[in-house]
Amino acid sequence: MVPGEENQLVPKEDVFWRCRQNIFDEMKKKFLQIENAAEEPRVLCIIQDTTNSKTVNERITLNLPASTPLRKLFEDVANKVGYINGTFDLVWGNGISTADMAPLDHTSDKSLLDANFEPGKKNFLHLTDKDGEQPQILLEDSSAGDDSVHDRFIGPLPREGSVGSTSDYVSQNYSYSSILNKSETGYVGLVNQAMTCYLNSLLQTLFMTPEFRNALYKWEFEESEEDPVTSIPYQLQRLFVLLQTSKKRAIETTDVTRSFGWDSSEAWQQHDVQELCRVMFDALEQKWKQTEQADLINELYQGKLKDYVRCLECGYEGWRIDTYLDIPLVIRPYGSSQAFASVEEALHAFIQPEILDGPNQYFCERCKKKCDARKGLRFLHFPYLLTLQLKRFDFDYTTMHRIKLNDRMTFPEELDMSTFIDVEDEITQEDIKKTHGGSSGSRGYYSSAFASSTNAYMLIYRLKDPARNAKFLEVDEYPEHIKNLVQRERELEEQEKRQREIERNTCKIKLFCLHPVKQVMMENKLEVHKDKTLKEAVEMAYKMMDLEEVIPMDCCRLVKYDEFHDYLERSYEGEEDTPMGLLLGGVKSTYMFDLLLETRKPDQVFQSYKPGEVMVKVHVVDLKAESVAAPVTVRAYLNQTVTEFKQLISKAIHLPAETMRIVLERCHNDLRLLTVPSKTLKAEGFFRSNKVFVESSETLDYQMAFTDSHLWKLLDRHANTIRLFVLLPEQSPGSYSKRTACQKAGGDSGGNVDDDCDRVKGPVGSLKSVEAILEESTEKLKSLSLQQQQDGDNGDSSKSTETSDFENIESPLNERDSSASVDNRELEQHIQTSDPENFQSEERSDSDVNNDRSTSSVDSDILSSSHSSDTLCNADNAQIPLANGLDSHSITSSRRTKANEGKKETWDTAEEDSGTDSEYDESGKSRGEIQYMYFKAEPYAADEGSGEGHKWLMVHVDKRITLAAFKQHLEPFVGALSSHFKVFRVYASNQEFESVRLNETLSSFSDDNKITIRLGRALKKGEYRVKVYQLLVNEQEPCKFLLDAVFAKGMTVRQSKEELIPQLREQCGLELSTDRFRLRKKTWKNPGTVFLDYHIYEEDINISSNWEVFLEVLDGVEKMKSMSQLAVLSRRWRPSEMKLDPFQEVVLESSSVDELREKLCEISGIPLEDIEFAKGRGTFPCDISVLDIHQDLDWNPKVSTLNVWPLYICDDGAVIFYRDKTEELMELTDEQRNELMKKESSRLQKTGHRVTYSPRKEKALKIYLDGAPNKDLTQD
Repeated sequence: MVPGEENQLVPKEDVFWRCRQNIFDEMKKKFLQIENAAEEPRVLCIIQDTTNSKTVNERITLNLPASTPLRKLFEDVANKVGYINGTFDLVWGNGISTADMAPLDHTSDKSLLDANFEPGKKNFLHLTDKDGEQPQILLEDSSAGDDSVHDRFIGPLPREGSVGSTSDYVSQNYSYSSILNKSETGYVGLVNQAMTCYLNSLLQTLFMTPEFRNALYKWEFEESEEDPVTSIPYQLQRLFVLLQTSKKRAIETTDVTRSFGWDSSEAWQQHDVQELCRVMFDALEQKWKQTEQADLINELYQGKLKDYVRCLECGYEGWRIDTYLDIPLVIRPYGSSQAFASVEEALHAFIQPEILDGPNQYFCERCKKKCDARKGLRFLHFPYLLTLQLKRFDFDYTTMHRIKLNDRMTFPEELDMSTFIDVEDEITQEDIKKTHGGSSGSRGYYSSAFASSTNAYMLIYRLKDPARNAKFLEVDEYPEHIKNLVQRERELEEQEKRQREIERNTCKIKLFCLHPVKQVMMENKLEVHKDKTLKEAVEMAYKMMDLEEVIPMDCCRLVKYDEFHDYLERSYEGEEDTPMGLLLGGVKSTYMFDLLLETRKPDQVFQSYKPGEVMVKVHVVDLKAESVAAPVTVRAYLNQTVTEFKQLISKAIHLPAETMRIVLERCHNDLRLLTVPSKTLKAEGFFRSNKVFVESSETLDYQMAFTDSHLWKLLDRHANTIRLFVLLPEQSPGSYSKRTACQKAGGDSGGNVDDDCDRVKGPVGSLKSVEAILEESTEKLKSLSLQQQQDGDNGDSSKSTETSDFENIESPLNERDSSASVDNRELEQHIQTSDPENFQSEERSDSDVNNDRSTSSVDSDILSSSHSSDTLCNADNAQIPLANGLDSHSITSSRRTKANEGKKETWDTAEEDSGTDSEYDESGKSRGEIQYMYFKAEPYAADEGSGEGHKWLMVHVDKRITLAAFKQHLEPFVGALSSHFKVFRVYASNQEFESVRLNETLSSFSDDNKITIRLGRALKKGEYRVKVYQLLVNEQEPCKFLLDAVFAKGMTVRQSKEELIPQLREQCGLELSTDRFRLRKKTWKNPGTVFLDYHIYEEDINISSNWEVFLEVLDGVEKMKSMSQLAVLSRRWRPSEMKLDPFQEVVLESSSVDELREKLCEISGIPLEDIEFAKGRGTFPCDISVLDIHQDLDWNPKVSTLNVWPLYICDDGAVIFYRDKTEELMELTDEQRNELMKKESSRLQKTGHRVTYSPRKEKALKIYLDGAPNKDLTQD
């Protein structure tokens, strides 16, 4: 361009056309490149970043022309992942061993095609560290001008055949790799343990102080004299060396805090940095005694000031010299809402003298009298390092809380101290000029970064003296012991780096193994390097599972396993030399599958598991023995038919396929008989792992409907049987049964019943066999049955059910023919009773059922000729013998079967639930509803720790049995009727809860649950267990437990009191009459409604299970006569004596406030017009400190009735405090107040009440010189 006539630039014509032609040429060249690129093949590169655990499972995809040079590939990868080009390597990842993985040349111009990249296929590459160093992160500012950086994406590869999507890959400034690389500032940071920012800021400040750091380096640690772990100077020295020489971005401070004697909980305690500074300096001075650094802290940080008082009359001045390590500066003066604007203002306020006048006058030694005086501070000497503490924490007297002041305060980079010096004192010019010497970081604690701050509360200035201002020691200037320390730390860092490299290349996966001898599934975690072969991994797993002395290693192999479905996915035949990284799909944080170390016997051959197969566990059922065998595993395909599947099973278990019946358990409540031969396994509902039952006998059972067959009933029982461990009571069963059942059955039986009871009891202290107990129980019941029948013949048919517990005993006269064919047995045969007319199932009342033992399934067994307890029970059926081959470990949860279709499954009917948990029908279900109630019991030797001498039973029982029937089964073993012992379920925490709903089943129980049996009368219908507490209103603990009692529906309060009197005498030693105590409602610890003698439970008083009541002993005649009365507890407060009188009960005829005042006037003698009252707060006894009661309670509320706000006194038991308003509050000295506060605090803590509001207590900051907080408790 050339200047025009009007000084404007205009283009020449030839220049314009040349520019235009160049633009066209460039565009043509670009179009040709695009056209050629579209025609040439392209190379798909998939790169896995293996440099850290965060990106090891992610992939980078590049689709490049085949002519792209390798140099361009590296540039594109660097832009994609945000690394600096040249700081990482790319190696092949197509299954080649790492030993053969030579990195690609990042400077080569060789094309991808020439570098053996395959067009049209996936080319896998691994991004790895270069020369052992992790890739360097590309800084944001260095890539700001490159728009391609913002187009990066990374993500998992899309599955084949699906549409994949990519997500943007954003480079993070702080990642796993970034903490391993030094910051671009050249400085190393400190990791915050939790709330240790105050500690980190102080450590960085000390590190950036040359004089302190250099002096610390000169100190030499003697390992022979002290433990390095507990040496504070040595750990600080190590920390400073790492801060100066480490290649990491940040380092831990745990070694330093451990030398302080702190545990991990200290990391969660917030402390003041100035407090830490003082405590740390004290600890360093203690450690540096008798060394060159003994006076280091004082030389650097200690200054002097004069504290003076000058008399304003004679001019006499008294003073003393004090030393200081820091100067505390007030941010906001006391009583002011305006803060100081700058450090200079706060310093002036610090030395500003105050006038002592009035009551604060100073006693002058010269004038010999009290005079007005001026009191203040003067600086005499400034330290080399001046520390200013800004007091940002203050106490707000209006809210009575600690607060933080966030007012802005300015501070200069150079602080001129000349204005703070009194000319009378000799202060040198070097003492006046101060300047800062902190770090150049951006922390709010340091003065160098800002001219003002709302958060800074510690400033450090350094004396401006070129002669003393030191520089940091360089590495070559280190003392010899520091050089050795640097070398050791570098070696440790390199070792840590190598270990991290190994960790990044280690596959961690769950490993399972079924022990070949113990048959117990073992679990562990296999950690194997990705380059280890499958053969080496098998050897590692073999040793990890401790199988060296159990089985040879060639009898073990690793297979792919799904623990959740218990499914063997595939085996690895012929891949023994394949690296584990390839078999497992790379190094991942979690795997969607597990590994199983499979074992075999030496004479067996491993089965091949192919992908796509399903696993089937086959259980063989023996109908004659009524047993279910352990499973045999077979492999099948989903497209196989049922016929083909039967042939497969026939080969595996050697049973004929023609008569084979297969039952599939599709889920825990579904049994399906496979009846269609041409149907595929997939159509039948087979999945990855399946469970089937196979039966192949030639009986006629297969002709019956499946749900009516013997096979279905056996499988149904097998699935619903659980194993329980029952702890029997320690008390001799015979003696207890003699006191209960035998006494009830007494009368005409006389000594015969006692003999029967003695037979049940047996030898004292010995546990009889199950057969012996059953035999004796059978004889006892036979004799009792004959006696009862005899009584019935005498015409005593109208006898109350309470007369005997053995009415209507049924005994079979015709037993089953033992010679009958097993195949022709029917599982449902009715027991023939001796007197069919007396057969009662539908008409019996609850009390009849409670006392009738003849209808229980256990009686059918006891009265039978067989004495085995291994019986399949049915109320309507004869006994069914059961083989001992029950597989209790294969039992599943309960299922609703056809046998239960007619059962009404409800928790409780309205009638049954009238007593909630404590009221029930002991018969449980009716006869027709009890099906297949299997019960088998045998003695069991408990493990150590269960207690010596305890008697245990191992019980296999159908969990559909009711609790009532279960208790009746246990009667022979307990030696008492089911109504005279209780069942407690034991939970994992050894907590016991009583099971009381007898009409509920054991479906909530599971295998190996524990049950404790305790002797004691069980509740009947309409009865409730009640806990009785004594109310002691004037005792320190007003609530005292007395005993457990039983109240019945329809009982009056007076009747319950009469029943309590003998129990109170025997168990509590209380001699009471019915008129000497009352019962009242208990809500938590609060006394409530007073129960009157004529009140009836369930009609006038709502009652529930585990109910609680108060028993209150009366001082005189009962004043409560009707429900319209109101009983409150009053307590007088005496302000002049600072004490509370005992409680007195006041009974009101109405809810009138005037009547309350009159009653209080009568009992106290206070004039009616001077009475003030207030309602107590909280739970009884509404304790409150005598220091707070006078002003904290709402005295003299403006109401006319008690049942309105703010009193809401509508029930008995409310607490009323009252006082004489003319009585003056006692004046306390500070000493008296402190003493009274201690007493009140102790009293209220014992009763569980607090004195005043107290926030979370701050933990005192301490540094322990010996590293053990429990050894030096005096060290601050």
